[in-house]
Amino acid sequence: MKRTMAFVLLTCAPVFASIAPLPVRAVPAAVSQQETNKAVARRVFDEIFNQGRFQVADEIYAPDFVNHGLDGNASLQEDQAAVHWEKRALPDLNMTVNPMVAEGDLVTVVWTLRGTNTGAASPLPATGAKLELRGITVWLIVDGRIREEWTSFDTFGIIRQVVDQLKWEILGLLCAMVILLWLERFQDRYTLSALLRGRRSLGSRRLECIPFGYGNPETAIVVRMIRRFWFRLSAARR
Repeated sequence: MKRTMAFVLLTCAPVFASIAPLPVRAVPAAVSQQETNKAVARRVFDEIFNQGRFQVADEIYAPDFVNHGLDGNASLQEDQAAVHWEKRALPDLNMTVNPMVAEGDLVTVVWTLRGTNTGAASPLPATGAKLELRGITVWLIVDGRIREEWTSFDTFGIIRQVVDQLKWEILGLLCAMVILLWLERFQDRYTLSALLRGRRSLGSRRLECIPFGYGNPETAIVVRMIRRFWFRLSAARR
């Protein structure tokens, strides 16, 4: 009997071992911390940029936060002021996250910004231009707070998109500037009234031609016409 039981146990031992529950592996603390840091990074895009909940910055940024920009360092107040400006200029601003990688206390994000410049943000007027920008940001996140940032993006890409979409408006503005400069250049030979009528001026009367229309009433009329032309072109794009 004992021999039979021993034979059965030896035969079934591999089967019992195969169906035994596997030990549960504990998740390393470092992996858990990296996921927490990535969640903090996502809140910047989802809540601050996309939803416009600027108060979230007080929850996820450290008071001594520093943005290491290309033109110098910026404090938290300066950084968030820039975010407010971007949201005013692009009311429909939307940022999507592409790859996001976390290692240690660092989180690296490749992002894409899309928006339409339908809002006036001093000193720039609303142009109606549609923008798409891609960039990369690296954050140092310690204890759930963003302490440092390094961001890079194609600035000339933005200028290229605006110029491409507003080429006729820009051309009209350049033509207007050329006209005003031409009037300044030949103000000793012609009066503005004679130029508008196509006749040569008599005498050497000097024309007070001030570019912004303060002074000679004829100049003010031309400047108003130029401004009206610019605003009509801008409105047509919207």
